[in-house]
Amino acid sequence: MLGAWAPLLFLAMWVRNATSGPLSFRLAAILDDPMECSRGERLAITLAKDSINRSSNRSTTGKLEVDIFELLRDSEYETGETMCQIMSKGVVAVLGPSASPASNSIISNICGEKEVPYVKVAPEDILKVQFPRFTTLDLRPTNTDISMAVAGLLTFFNSSTSCLICAQADCLLNLEVLLRQFLISKETLSVRMLDDSQDPTPLLKEIRDDKTATIIVDANATMSHIILERASELGMLSVYYTYILTSLEFSLLRLDDLADQRVNIVGFSVFNRTHPFFQDFVLSLNRSWQENCDHAPFAGTPLSSALLFDAVHTVVAAVQELNRSQNVGATQLSCKSSKIWEHGTSLMNYLRMVELEGLTGHIEFNSKGQRSNYALRIMQNSRDGLRQIGQWHSEQGLSMERKLPSLNVTDTLFNTTLTITTILENPYVMLRANHQELEGNERYEGFCVDMLKELAEILKFKYRIRLVGDGVYGVSGTNGTWTGMVGELISRKADLAVAALTITAEREKVIDFSKPFMTLGISIMYRVHIGRRPGYFSFLDPFSPGVWLFMLLAYLAVSCVLFLVARLTPYEWYNPHPCLKGRCSLLINQYSLGNSFWFPVGGFMQQGSTIAPRALSTRCVSGVWWAFTLIIISSYTANLAAFLTVQRMEVPIESVDDLADQTAIEYGTMHGGSTMTFFQNSRYQTYQRMWNYMYSKQPSVFVKSTEEGIARVLNSNYAYLLESTMNEYYRQRNCNLTQIGGLLDTKGYGIGMPLGSVYRDEFDLAILKLQEENRLEILKRKWWDGGKCPKEEDHRAKGEPPVTQLQVQTESFMKLLSCYVFLCRSGHGEHRWDLRGACVWSSGGHLHGGAGVCVDATSYARNRAVRVRGDATRAAGHRAVSGQPAVTAQTWSQCVATAASAPGRATGAGSGSKPQQWQAVHGHRPPRTPLPQTGAGGRPGGTRVQSHSHLPGVPALPGHSSAPGQPSIAHPQRREYRVGEGHQQQ
Repeated sequence: MLGAWAPLLFLAMWVRNATSGPLSFRLAAILDDPMECSRGERLAITLAKDSINRSSNRSTTGKLEVDIFELLRDSEYETGETMCQIMSKGVVAVLGPSASPASNSIISNICGEKEVPYVKVAPEDILKVQFPRFTTLDLRPTNTDISMAVAGLLTFFNSSTSCLICAQADCLLNLEVLLRQFLISKETLSVRMLDDSQDPTPLLKEIRDDKTATIIVDANATMSHIILERASELGMLSVYYTYILTSLEFSLLRLDDLADQRVNIVGFSVFNRTHPFFQDFVLSLNRSWQENCDHAPFAGTPLSSALLFDAVHTVVAAVQELNRSQNVGATQLSCKSSKIWEHGTSLMNYLRMVELEGLTGHIEFNSKGQRSNYALRIMQNSRDGLRQIGQWHSEQGLSMERKLPSLNVTDTLFNTTLTITTILENPYVMLRANHQELEGNERYEGFCVDMLKELAEILKFKYRIRLVGDGVYGVSGTNGTWTGMVGELISRKADLAVAALTITAEREKVIDFSKPFMTLGISIMYRVHIGRRPGYFSFLDPFSPGVWLFMLLAYLAVSCVLFLVARLTPYEWYNPHPCLKGRCSLLINQYSLGNSFWFPVGGFMQQGSTIAPRALSTRCVSGVWWAFTLIIISSYTANLAAFLTVQRMEVPIESVDDLADQTAIEYGTMHGGSTMTFFQNSRYQTYQRMWNYMYSKQPSVFVKSTEEGIARVLNSNYAYLLESTMNEYYRQRNCNLTQIGGLLDTKGYGIGMPLGSVYRDEFDLAILKLQEENRLEILKRKWWDGGKCPKEEDHRAKGEPPVTQLQVQTESFMKLLSCYVFLCRSGHGEHRWDLRGACVWSSGGHLHGGAGVCVDATSYARNRAVRVRGDATRAAGHRAVSGQPAVTAQTWSQCVATAASAPGRATGAGSGSKPQQWQAVHGHRPPRTPLPQTGAGGRPGGTRVQSHSHLPGVPALPGHSSAPGQPSIAHPQRREYRVGEGHQQQ
């Protein structure tokens, strides 16, 4: 089988070798800059031709010839004549030109009619002409790709506000994709066009006044360099501005002579510096400039020369592949005839399939003849020259290696003096006590000042503190302008804003913030509400008057019931001296009327008394009363504690809702601060009502400083809304201030910087380092602790201030003192009343009467609830046995007679007995005297007692017969018992 096909295979191989022999072909290049000291396009074509002709593959490629035609001016007629000359020479492709728009249109039309490939290195035409059988090959990247690359950079750099400078009228058409992106998004892009004078100075001044930080320049390399020079004169080449150049000839810019090397200038490049012929190409170009020019006209390699170099290699590669299948023969064509080149369509198809690595990167084309699958290298200026920070790929999009800004600490902060704007606010930034004697940064102290010292030590920079001019943090006006520290950052008057500057979304749009160095929230400051001062009868407050009245009635009722029950029951009558039972029988009842009223008092006060109930009935009455008092005392204790606690916790407002629902207490914030902005922009209904109240309230409830707000809180019915950290600081130094409720939101303080500042990343890292080492917490304790008030989050947790507690204790001591004074006066009155009956017998038998009545057996029996049996002798015997002074009949008669007849001072003599040395003075116990008794058989305790003689007019003792005409003293309910030998008679 293989032997049968062998002749056919040999014939095919012979035909192919015959058709693919060495071939010489011609190219035509149109240049619009014929000068030797130009962009080096002629040299690039020559270098490309020589490198191809010197290649070792001449057997398949043949000899290359390139005819160069020059256009002296951008004329359609001249271009047409030149193209007719080119067609008559029989070329396989036309290259160029680099800049003439009108020439490009004529060349494209003629090449399309003759079907001769046209490899264009000029920028893309705005008005695209469609050819049904043939298209032009674009070797330069399209405007669409450049526009997408710029849009990707803006997105990556998070530039919300940008400005586009257009040097030509077709700028908006070139960047159509970029404009569409801004129309879809909420970002802002302002477009400014250079006028006919081509002076960018007025335009740059407008951009500076608009506080725009990102500037896009759509111009060629020459005009871009002029714009940068004017920006340097206006001070706009600094770390706060970013320039994005759309020109692909970024390497042609001389950036060494710019005023500030820290400026961020970003551009694009398509050069493949790793190409093996790139260095030789650059050296040859520089050598040509040195030989033919006084100085190098460009700082780098012009793009058009590199594109022409790649264009020659692209056409040769396509012809080489086409020559493998068919003999490519050139045909002389005429502009006057309709004849076309027969191999033109085939060569165009092979050109679209070419893939090679050139000086401008990977070369490949899509079906439309546009360049594809290539990369735009994103370059940035630095002190060491240009360096790549990323790339944009036509298929993969943006890929960044380093985020802008890429300058490190050594390039930006080392030994750099930064201007710090700040505001006086305790304890963040304060003036020292002797600040008038100091200069510079030494005049200030506080948390932010110490933190700034820590940051300067880490990042190795210097700083100069300057107070903000208008004394506010920063708020946006109706015309979009900002005041305070934010305004100074926007206008680039300061490099950093180090203060209690709150990070908000609105401020983030115009300035940059570091990471928060302190987290906080909005709180409510109000003065401590002091309840009513406790009065002398404030101990009655736990119970209502009705409860106290019923308790009094219950006390009276229990006392009366106890007295009656004790009288009725026989078990409460008892003999206190059971040893004398054989001699006398004396029964007493401890529940006298006074004791009956005293016993419930002891139980009510939980102190008890010496009186103990004996009978079951009295014990039941006592138990019920004790149970009642247990409940009452427990309730009183609980109510008293609750009453004092409620009095301490009594505040008119307890939350932000309470504050919003009332109008008696005014409330406001600092004017121009983040707290004011929070309420102004809030969508929460409660906060909206509060903002409407604060905005419309007259006089204004807004204050200019925190000190003014605190003074207003202390001196009027006003609540101040401020950050929780400041609230905590001032509460520890003024015990009359407190915080109401919790936090209204959560936010943080950060260091403010101009938009696009290169210092942001470095300060973020430094702040994180301070937080990890707990140095910020140490600084906070240094400036917040040390106040005279307890550190509490809520006044309700700590109760009333010590002053109020001292007032309560003082009132208790005053009540006790008043009671003791009253009792002392009462005791003194009792003493004086008792002295009215004091009786003294002198040794001569005289009786001295005082202002009162003598102590007698009757009063003794009544006070002690004693029922006396027998006569006065037994009563006297009872007093002798019970430890009381013995009372003889004679003594009794003398005392009673004297007290009855002499209210003042009296004397008398006893009869029938010897005078006794006896004093009946309060507090003294008289000497005991044996009781003379006679009985049957001469033994004491007989069945009868002989009567004693009595003084005339003196009543007899109970049990004695009175003298004629004298009344007998008898006790009501007296029970008389006769004690005999073996029997008892009532």
